[in-house]
Amino acid sequence: MTETGLDIIDAELARQFPDAAKTFANAREAAGRAARDIRETGRLHLLAIGGSHWVNRLAEPFYRQAGIDATAHVISEYMRASLPGPAVRLLTSQSGASGEILRYLDTCPEGPLVGLTLSCDSPLGQRVPCVTGHGPAERSYAATRSVAITIAQHAAILKALGADLPGFETALKGPDGLPDTREATGVLAGARAAVFCGRGNLQGLADGIALAFMELARVPVLGLEAGMFRHGPFELVDETTATVFFRGEGPEGDNVDGLAAELVDAGFRPVVLDFSGLPPVAGALTVPVPPACGLAAALHALPVAQRIVVDAADRLVPDMGRPLRSTKITSGEAA
Repeated sequence: MTETGLDIIDAELARQFPDAAKTFANAREAAGRAARDIRETGRLHLLAIGGSHWVNRLAEPFYRQAGIDATAHVISEYMRASLPGPAVRLLTSQSGASGEILRYLDTCPEGPLVGLTLSCDSPLGQRVPCVTGHGPAERSYAATRSVAITIAQHAAILKALGADLPGFETALKGPDGLPDTREATGVLAGARAAVFCGRGNLQGLADGIALAFMELARVPVLGLEAGMFRHGPFELVDETTATVFFRGEGPEGDNVDGLAAELVDAGFRPVVLDFSGLPPVAGALTVPVPPACGLAAALHALPVAQRIVVDAADRLVPDMGRPLRSTKITSGEAA
């Protein structure tokens, strides 16, 4: 029987938490070396492209909370306008062979450098000290298993920096089961466009899930920080637009309920992935996620959001997960 795109994605999702847990457990030595460089320099530039950039964006606030001047940048643009001054450049590429990474290594060898990859035999793994993820190369076109693994790689460095990661190791065990996502899947499958919206530490996750849905479903999708959504793009919402909110605790949920309530008042039904521990937003379609904060919240929400977008895309696209004109590893800037 021919393996479908959905079969490939489901296989990756099934092993993402065991591989992420092993990554976190095995990364102590390499993460400690990276943390020493980062602490000594005090500045960190997180460089990547595609889904890896959005995981860097998710991790960025945690480095700041640990006292590091951290900023996440799309590497293709960073090469054209890099920030001056000393900084650790952390290069994230699970293949270790994307074109932008190769060009950066060839033309911009500023250091010290740290890599996050799944392949120690890749150009990145061979040329830069890396925190290496556990398991084989990711096969799915859209980033799936690599998201959880990259979160674990960042968490290992953050732990070495002395960051508090409440609930993270428990979250690494993976969910006992997922909530019923069928209704939320139907909302996305019936939309012609979508917006994924988060706040603070969850914005990188919202952006990454938006990218995955856009790649798999081939529909226009935006990932927007809650304030940016309200300042103008709110106008794009109509009956053909799906809106998905990540509602966390404290700063990770600030005004998300207000935005969702405004859409309800306007006659729409937003989807809310809710791990705030607060009462649901009246009129919204709430998908409950175990209450958590920080990186643990991202790990709790990740498989729920993945299930929704993968199943919705599978209803929209024949042989979902097989790209029409793209490849898993792009030549990009090296072409």
